[in-house]
Amino acid sequence: MSFASATSCVTLAVQGYEVNVESHISDGLVGMTITGLADTSINESRDRVRAAMLTAGVPWPQKRITVGLSPAWLPKHGSGLDLAIAISIFAAEHEVDAHRLKHSLWCGELGLDGRVRGVNGVLTAAITAQDLGLEFLIVAHEDGWVQQLVQTITVVAVHDIRQALTFIQGGHWQEWASPSFVLGELAEQGDLDFQHVRGQVRIKKACEVAAAGAHHMALLGPPGVGKTLLASRIPSILPPLTYQEALEVAAVASARGHQPHVVDISPPFAAPHHTSSYAALVGGGSGSPTIGLISQAHRGVLFLDEAPEFATNVLDALRQPLESGVVTLHRKTFTIDLPARFQLVLAANPCPCGYAL
Repeated sequence: MSFASATSCVTLAVQGYEVNVESHISDGLVGMTITGLADTSINESRDRVRAAMLTAGVPWPQKRITVGLSPAWLPKHGSGLDLAIAISIFAAEHEVDAHRLKHSLWCGELGLDGRVRGVNGVLTAAITAQDLGLEFLIVAHEDGWVQQLVQTITVVAVHDIRQALTFIQGGHWQEWASPSFVLGELAEQGDLDFQHVRGQVRIKKACEVAAAGAHHMALLGPPGVGKTLLASRIPSILPPLTYQEALEVAAVASARGHQPHVVDISPPFAAPHHTSSYAALVGGGSGSPTIGLISQAHRGVLFLDEAPEFATNVLDALRQPLESGVVTLHRKTFTIDLPARFQLVLAANPCPCGYAL
């Protein structure tokens, strides 16, 4: 009988939760069982992990394997636990570096060819590892950009399962685990630069005052006077994000599946269509909550063009975030806070025809 455990995490929107992946190998009917409230994608990891290990030339235990994901009450989802499952099974059968195993968080999806693929929410996983006081974060090479945002842990970016096994066995890894990415650059403004707006002196002054004081704005006027033009360029005159603000914005982008090689410090901008639903704006979902458009505008600008055309319940949903800066989602098994501190800009015509005085 053999036993080992590895640390990983699952993300619910932008919050990370520690998951202890335990593997128990014993005599009995050959097979693998995963327990701990796992969804379909995690149950399918049995075949992914086995194929990846065999591709790497690691003999698969011809015994009964039980993998436990704790805490058992937490819903587990996604393929980001693949790497931790593989490592815990390997550690249960082979001699490994105990220090690296105990002080590492593993986050990555395994391909059948043994390659380690990136996952959504890797920055949240890095922040979780940092909060847990761990020393190493092992991720896919494409996710190595998180090293530029979290300085207190060491990110080990691996290309495949072989390199992960080299690391856990105490081998040298620095030469292949240090991808270079850039942090702290302002995004190119392109055609959305405030200086491109000609004339409109009074409304430009109002926009500058609103940007300086983080005030909300309502633009009222007939079609064609430049309401959308001005609103879309307000982010270009907002102050650059601080380090902590850039970290929050990057965490939202990472949870949505965006893995940038350049993490900029320019404020975000979101402009939902007036037919957007309540769930699309606020976010939600039962098993794995999605991030809404107001969270995507966190630390930036949320622009509602044709504001009177939005559904009443959608507009009412903005009241709490405007006051508290967060959206709180309550579900049967969890409660989660989504960031939503944004500057609201509304645009509307004076009447349905658009031209009333």
